[in-house]
Amino acid sequence: MKSDTDWSPLDVLDELDQKVVHALQVDGRAPFRRIGEVLGVSDQTVARRYTRLRASGTVRVLGLVDPLRVGLTPWFLRVRCTPDASASIGEAMARRTDTRCVSLLSGGTEIFCLTHAATPGEQEDTLLLQKLPHTPRVVQVTAHALLHVFFGQDLSPVTRSGPLDPEQLAALVPADAPTRRPPFAQPPEPTPLNLGPGDARLLDALARDGRTPAAELAAVTGWSQSTVRRRLSELRSCGALYYDLDFDHAVMPDLRAALWLEVEPARLAEVGTALAAHSAVAFAGAITGTANVFASLQVRDAGALYRYLTGPVAALPGIRRTETAPYHRTLKAASPYWEPARTRPGTR
Repeated sequence: MKSDTDWSPLDVLDELDQKVVHALQVDGRAPFRRIGEVLGVSDQTVARRYTRLRASGTVRVLGLVDPLRVGLTPWFLRVRCTPDASASIGEAMARRTDTRCVSLLSGGTEIFCLTHAATPGEQEDTLLLQKLPHTPRVVQVTAHALLHVFFGQDLSPVTRSGPLDPEQLAALVPADAPTRRPPFAQPPEPTPLNLGPGDARLLDALARDGRTPAAELAAVTGWSQSTVRRRLSELRSCGALYYDLDFDHAVMPDLRAALWLEVEPARLAEVGTALAAHSAVAFAGAITGTANVFASLQVRDAGALYRYLTGPVAALPGIRRTETAPYHRTLKAASPYWEPARTRPGTR
């Protein structure tokens, strides 16, 4: 039986929709024909189901860049401002294309987001990291560089709770999927990856819709469709490009919270690996600062959050200090492009 922390956005969908969504979490650009073969339904049925989910705003596929893989430094920003200014400043931040996951925390008294430059050569003074301290009514800005992702990006709660069996999952894993490292393995020194103007246009289109057809991507980049497909495969196989699902804020759980942990350095990998297996964790990464681990949590209610903090979190080794803050409102999700119509109070 599921516990009250075993929440999933799939809980609000019917059985076939759950399977379609789980398949798209495995491979966001999987052809509907291949998904249909794995699920035992027609490709028209899969296409109709996803089109309905996409048109209603319930879920969409995004093609996103791993900034660490392309030489960019992502920063988590905590922005404290006067209570009357948080919403307006937060919306201004959400409109920028160098921000992701812009949220109001702690009853709307703090803004939290991820930010990084569009390209490795972009000047730092164009980033919020430099501009925010000079913004009127901003009281404090704290920045934490993201160093390593334990769970997130192409992995989500759907990865853990989806209905597909191992055989179905194996049939859906794309041939160009990057090889995952075992727990505690040190990440290899990445080979520098240079992105050209065509890559920038390609990735820009995928950040709006990860399933943009190859013909449209060819028109945007000026490449042939075969070149587009080859470049997509190259970017995905090296880990620079991944596909994720963006769910409608209305189907997210009643309570989401940010968790910061101060962990003994010798236990950092162990704690991160443990968090990646917790059903309440939607994202976990190593960051700079006194609190050197950040996690985003999603549970059913305050009681479930209490039980998670006093149970699985309390049992983690090497924890020196914890800090939590509930999400009040999410203004922008993982895409660099803001869709205000998708924003609903009190949810993701």
